[in-house]
Amino acid sequence: MKRGVRQNLQEQPLKVLAMLLERPGEVVSREELRDRVWTHTVIDFDHGINKAINKIRDVLGDSATHPRFVETVARRGYRFLAEVTALDMASAKPAAAIRSIAVLPLEDLSGDSAQDYFADGMTDELIMSLGQISALRVISRTSVMSYKLVRKPLPEIARELAVEAVVEGTVMRSGTRIRIAAHLIEAPADKRIWTKSYEEDFRDTINLQHRVARHIAEQVRATLSRREQAHLESGKAIEPTAYEAYLRGRYFWNKRTEDGLRKAIACFNEAIEADPTYAQAYAGLADSYALSGDWQHGMLAPKDALPKAKAAADRALALDGSLGEAHASLAFALDLYFWDWSAAEAEYKRAIALNPSYATAHQWYAWHLIATGRNHEAIDALRKASSLDPLSLIIGADLADALCIAHLHEDSIEQSRKILEMDPNFSLGHYQLGQALAQMKSHDQAIAEFRTAIALATDRPVFASNLAHALAQSGREQEARHIVKELVARQSQHSPSHSNIALAYVGLGDHKEAMVWLEKALQSRFHPAILARPAFDPLRYDPRFQELLRRLGLPQGG
Repeated sequence: MKRGVRQNLQEQPLKVLAMLLERPGEVVSREELRDRVWTHTVIDFDHGINKAINKIRDVLGDSATHPRFVETVARRGYRFLAEVTALDMASAKPAAAIRSIAVLPLEDLSGDSAQDYFADGMTDELIMSLGQISALRVISRTSVMSYKLVRKPLPEIARELAVEAVVEGTVMRSGTRIRIAAHLIEAPADKRIWTKSYEEDFRDTINLQHRVARHIAEQVRATLSRREQAHLESGKAIEPTAYEAYLRGRYFWNKRTEDGLRKAIACFNEAIEADPTYAQAYAGLADSYALSGDWQHGMLAPKDALPKAKAAADRALALDGSLGEAHASLAFALDLYFWDWSAAEAEYKRAIALNPSYATAHQWYAWHLIATGRNHEAIDALRKASSLDPLSLIIGADLADALCIAHLHEDSIEQSRKILEMDPNFSLGHYQLGQALAQMKSHDQAIAEFRTAIALATDRPVFASNLAHALAQSGREQEARHIVKELVARQSQHSPSHSNIALAYVGLGDHKEAMVWLEKALQSRFHPAILARPAFDPLRYDPRFQELLRRLGLPQGG
């Protein structure tokens, strides 16, 4: 039907059109069309397909040179360009509202591996858009990216991620246009609920992402709040060069390596230079500086990294107060460097309210809760983060850490072993296992785990300090003191190890020297959450330690 008038198509052109409509936005090869439509005929295929495409264009009023509907992709096949919506979907509607969903890595149709960052970035942005819908639990990027280029049945993926539905699709950039095709599949039935293709000008990419997220929410019967509805109906046009730089920045940030963070900072600054009003680019810069000053990366000294993180987050929020990731990075800086616990708490809560599925916000908030003495709340927060990012090794290791801090040592050991089953070469997993074993007085096993962690990641002072602590506790004082001497010699203003050295001195039973180094840690603006670790328990009721906590503004109870 076209404007209420029935249109006539012969059998073969209709079959061709049906194949194109099944996969809107995707290239359907000439070989696929031949195999399905011309199986039992002996006519010249090239003549037959060209004639069929011409008849489809005639009926649709389309043009071969400036196509609105059917595009010829040279030497490959044909693609249907317009949006496609199935009208009679009653039989495919989900039986019940869907409350958990995973967006699998969008497939890049450009065929250019150098464009990987673009498809990954579009996946990431769609996850972030959906993650702002409070009625949905949306799996985080870290977990879904493990399925990139992996051919597994969708019900199996859904089961591994504990979700009720999966989104898969394709993305292609062609000149100034961007095309996305999205499919929503209900698990475990492996039933396609909905499919739709989109095309927009590259400048309107944010609006496109919001539209896709809104349509998915409609299909899974997710109720949107007024704020969520308003957010998904808004979005500013983006300067293309700024958006390209932003996507590259997120691509490198997600690597969580020192080299990746350096490149991310450069890319986000490039995006800001191209568009000084681009709030997401400032948020990305804040995230990058936040991780650069954290002990797990140690790329920059806290005094160099975290004030820059705060400044970038402040600027992002001045431009757009609805950015959950910017609120989380601001809170992170307020915790780690400024020790403004009440302001940080408010920012974490705001971040989680704006983007309930942002696993990193729950993860960082857990460390805030640990620092402020609320260990069991922290465990709950990390379990929530893990449910949003079930394949994240770092979140799993943080949960093992929190369990150890709460003196749930056997649970901590079990959690660490689960992580090491996923990746036996994950250094933090061995470190966390060693920490819990040390608290169980299994010193030889703990020492072995710490040595493995050091062999896998030689530049982590926290691993060496815990090894020294365990050696001292097992009576090998000389070896412990040798490690402490090395830690003192290796530390620098760029990467101070004051609190780690203090931890080793606690193991040696030298509380006076431990307090000397904790005072130095205070001056270098260390992350006070380290003081919650069980290794510091012998100092808990020392008046000097209590005074240190008071100066930090932290609870002073045992």
